Amino acid sequence: MFGLSALDLARIQFAFTISFHIIFPAITIGMASYLAVLELCWLRTKRQVYVDLYHFWLKIFAVTFGMGVVSGIVMAYQIGTNWSYLSEFAGSILGPILSYEVLTAFFLEAGFLGVMLFGWNRVGPALHFAATCAVAIGTLISSTWILAANSWMQTPQGYAIEGGRMVPADWLAIVFNPSFPYRLLHMVIAAYLCTALIVAAGAAWQLLKRRDNPAVRKMLSMALWMILIVAPIQAVVGDFHGLNTLKHQPVKLAAMEGHWENEPGKAVPLLLFGIPDMEEERTKYAVGIPHLGSLILTHTWDGHIPAMKDFPREDRPNSLIVFWSFRLMVGLGLLMIALGVWSLWLRRGGRIFGQRLFLRFVLLMGPAGLVAILAGWTTTEVGRQPWVVYGVLRTADAVSPHGAGTLALSLALFVVAYMFVFGAGTAYVLRLIRKGPQHFEVHKAPEGGPGEGRTPMRPLSAADVQDDDEAGAVPDQLDRHPDMRRGDPGSAHPDDNKPER
Repeated sequence: MFGLSALDLARIQFAFTISFHIIFPAITIGMASYLAVLELCWLRTKRQVYVDLYHFWLKIFAVTFGMGVVSGIVMAYQIGTNWSYLSEFAGSILGPILSYEVLTAFFLEAGFLGVMLFGWNRVGPALHFAATCAVAIGTLISSTWILAANSWMQTPQGYAIEGGRMVPADWLAIVFNPSFPYRLLHMVIAAYLCTALIVAAGAAWQLLKRRDNPAVRKMLSMALWMILIVAPIQAVVGDFHGLNTLKHQPVKLAAMEGHWENEPGKAVPLLLFGIPDMEEERTKYAVGIPHLGSLILTHTWDGHIPAMKDFPREDRPNSLIVFWSFRLMVGLGLLMIALGVWSLWLRRGGRIFGQRLFLRFVLLMGPAGLVAILAGWTTTEVGRQPWVVYGVLRTADAVSPHGAGTLALSLALFVVAYMFVFGAGTAYVLRLIRKGPQHFEVHKAPEGGPGEGRTPMRPLSAADVQDDDEAGAVPDQLDRHPDMRRGDPGSAHPDDNKPER
């Protein structure tokens, strides 16, 4: 297929399936915590706006959670079929770690997900909040185990090789490997930023369509506060992660920076632009800032870092891909910081809700978190090459002995199936976001009968959405509801109509 080898096709298939998969867990990690915060705010204030936002974003969470489970199953399938030698060589370490993820995180999520999705008017407020928190904690535990496994493959330790296979020698060293804390924190923060940007973009869409109400204002304000606070923290965490990479994977850092030769004792520039050429072993059209590379990478004015030519040609990752994926991630991160600062400036007088240029920028930044996550994972995984377990097992030695034709066929089937299934799911999520928050009856008792509230439902039933002419309360003003005009403390709150800053 286009002159690609079986190894090339196996790597493309892995990249394709994991790129789809990482999107959905990233959303659910941030969304679950956001839902827990919304429910806590409602329990403390009894403001209807938090209930409406909770049940609005709960629908999006249900769909993305379902798609994440499906894509995760496919990931496990293609690792077992395409990378059998990896499973044989390192399975005694990777297998238990992934099993711990199922036993701790997935069981916790599955056990409380039904209560979270369908239990609002069936269980007490405290129990429902506990279920939401359990699901949120489950997503964080899941990310912990997954990042532990992947980080160990990046910086392996705590193992021994017996009979041609890796066996665990120290589980604490395996789990808490050198890159694990930085990578876990970096990914969790990225998930929170991703969710905040999606929430902000959903609110900006409503405001640009002249659908201004307390719920829309609240979700925009909360999301922008999150971006303002967390985006700079992510930059600091990324800096520490870069220093860790310099220590444990210096060739990856050299590829990220596009440096081929660095003279000892001489400052290293930061290349802003360039086209690394793997054949000519140089970065063409390089545009850099003197000393800034040393300052950022070593925190000294004349610090030295290794260059690509310091490593054998066969051990170098593709610098062209790593160089630009890293810059895409950093560039989007800087735009997130700029968005947070701009929002802080516009909060004077509540201008964040009416400044249309700002709202358009928020809307455009909606997918930026997902793109940055994909760019970051590309930097991490391509930068690890040619190793699948860094310094121990090469990628070429881990692939299964399949023919190129078999892998080409399975890849084509994956592409078609993914475009159909996840394309439809994504379109449905966008439809949900387009409708905006609806009024939710807090104390409404579940009705019986076929298809009604007392009938057992599948998880995606929580994402049910009415047509425009049936959805009675997409109000421009939430106080259209009679129970809100009465001031029912379970349905409305006087503060809901106060200006949101």
